[in-house]
Amino acid sequence: MADLEWKPFSLTYVEYPKGDTIGKFLAVSSLAPIAIIVGFITLILFRRDLHTIMFFAGAMINEILNLLLKYIIAEPRPVLRGGLYTEYGMPSSHSQMMWFFAVYSILFLIFRLRHISNSVMELLWKVVVAVGLVTTAGIVMYSRVYLLYHSWSQVLCGALVGILLGCGWFMLIHLVLTPLFPVIASWSVCEHLMIRDTSLIPNILWFEYTHARTENRTRSRKLTSMKSQ
Repeated sequence: MADLEWKPFSLTYVEYPKGDTIGKFLAVSSLAPIAIIVGFITLILFRRDLHTIMFFAGAMINEILNLLLKYIIAEPRPVLRGGLYTEYGMPSSHSQMMWFFAVYSILFLIFRLRHISNSVMELLWKVVVAVGLVTTAGIVMYSRVYLLYHSWSQVLCGALVGILLGCGWFMLIHLVLTPLFPVIASWSVCEHLMIRDTSLIPNILWFEYTHARTENRTRSRKLTSMKSQ
């Protein structure tokens, strides 16, 4: 065992200067792409919505494109820590993922949720979410430079690629694939896996809440009726 060469799993391995509170915060913030992937998988397993699946597919295409660009451009990272980070750094995968996610989500708020109530509180909620997405993407992008994992050119290039792909993927889903979702959801494989299309439901949370409440009340009445007989 002593002769083996051990290598950390760099996907979640983040270093920061010892005693640097800001560096520690940025190191934790840079794990946001991992949280996004876990969130996608959780939503797909429990909600099985076609749009969520396609959003996740776009995120995976984004990651594949990032790997291809890194090996085509072949620009090294600014700092090598004991030979651990030997892969290329242009463009930054963290920056690319965060800006892809942020841009796609903002476009979803603008174009897919516009048929929900246009009250002041609804508009304020959308603005707060959009600002939060942009701020988080900016923090993650800055963290990669602060922690010396990437140069400014690498994170800015990642941001540009993420923004362009986020816009392009959203328009493809919104204009081309969404009209086909009802047909796709009717396929036998989708019915077997209980994959559904909720694109025509204005507010899915309210829809599920009201249906669950109605079903609970109906079953409660049946139980009461059975006990009284």
